[in-house]
Amino acid sequence: MDIRSGFEGLKSILGVSQPAPAPTQPKSNTSVGGSGLGSDQATFSNAASAVSLSSADAGVRTDKVAQIQAALAAGTYSVSPAALAGKLVDSMLGGAH
Repeated sequence: MDIRSGFEGLKSILGVSQPAPAPTQPKSNTSVGGSGLGSDQATFSNAASAVSLSSADAGVRTDKVAQIQAALAAGTYSVSPAALAGKLVDSMLGGAH
């Protein structure tokens, strides 16, 4: 399986569209206090940007997410592997049942 096609399937499950690339700023050679610490820069990959955008989606049921997180932390959350696999396949095939 090609990981790129798997990633595209995951994005479709999450309902994430490809974000517009953010403009990058040129690296500055100036430093703060001569230490070079002022030139540090962090960038996100397209996958991280897509996940970040999907978390801001209005369709997320934060109450349900909090319940599941609590159950996971307590070790009481369980799901049928067959049911999960079936839902993933259905979603990747466009919702066909």
